[in-house]
Amino acid sequence: MIYGTGIDIVEIARFERFLQDGNDALFRRLFTPGERAYCSAKKKSAQHYALRFAAKEAYVKALGLGLRDGMSWQEVEVVNNELGKPEVSLHGRAGEIFSELKLNKVHVALSHDGAYAVAMMVLER
Repeated sequence: MIYGTGIDIVEIARFERFLQDGNDALFRRLFTPGERAYCSAKKKSAQHYALRFAAKEAYVKALGLGLRDGMSWQEVEVVNNELGKPEVSLHGRAGEIFSELKLNKVHVALSHDGAYAVAMMVLER
């Protein structure tokens, strides 16, 4: 049974500006060390940051709660499995809320084209 869906679109140029400005505090607040390492190692790192941020936003929208109840951006981590498929790993309060709502599966899709990155989430109960 589908609990919620969420979608978000991000302009990649925003993250290019954040990188050019050296806005490390923002990146530390939004992304886990693993996400920062992954994105920083990519040739088009702004694109990868934008995709992960869009995924986090889409997750929060699918959940329907916003960033409430003690949940933070870093607790929703976008990782890639051994085949490169994006997945969501939940930590801390985000994982607790997922369990409390009796959710059992997260589906994520990421895409980019030109100036934009988009993510979609489906949460199952």
